[in-house]
Amino acid sequence: MLDKAAAVLDCYRPDGGAFRLTEIAAHTGLAKTTTFRLCADLVRLGLLDRVGETYRLGGKLFELGSLVPRRQDLREAALPFLQDLFEATHETVHLGVREGFEVVYVERIHGHQALALPSRIGGRLPLTCTGVGKALLAFSDGALTEEVLSQPLPRLSPHSITDPARLRTVIEQIQVSGLAYEEQEAALGVSCIASPVFDGPTAVAALSVAVPRARFRPAQLAPAVRTAALGLSRVMRGSDTARGLSS
Repeated sequence: MLDKAAAVLDCYRPDGGAFRLTEIAAHTGLAKTTTFRLCADLVRLGLLDRVGETYRLGGKLFELGSLVPRRQDLREAALPFLQDLFEATHETVHLGVREGFEVVYVERIHGHQALALPSRIGGRLPLTCTGVGKALLAFSDGALTEEVLSQPLPRLSPHSITDPARLRTVIEQIQVSGLAYEEQEAALGVSCIASPVFDGPTAVAALSVAVPRARFRPAQLAPAVRTAALGLSRVMRGSDTARGLSS
């Protein structure tokens, strides 16, 4: 039953939303009666909320997620550097970690100009379509890179890199410069620059600044992004948090 309950909750990846009982049943492949019983139990436990004929994620999930130790410790260590980066740029700032082939966003500070971004705290996006993700990929284990390049590359926009040879070249450039660029690859009209956060030779996190494409000035943004990432790396190096993230 735990597996079935997890399957119901997994329906809400990656964007949350609200679903009718029939939609949850279709997504999970469970019988409608089983789905109804599971959803009722999850509502009782506060893991789902029922709104009319639909079910949404419950507030208890947010509370529990915010208590995950390694994410909480990373966020607390990173916030001063993210705030400094925001003050230096007044643009949207992200902090992310890798899980599998995806980047999970741990923190986000909104810029002064609203951007239509697919990222959100707790949300996931493909490593290959984001600046944070490419920074993480470039400084992860080489076997991960080969595994990513051996599979079809996801497309979030017409500018997403779907050619493995081109992505390999991009990764090599990131490894040389220590900076990852993303130009309208996750969302049209938005570009970003990212830098990895290290514990030893591998990246345990990455941070970025996202700006409207019309005022994307990498030469001006790069020093601030690099400085923030280096500062956080010094704090994370050798800490229990960093070891947990890299395991």
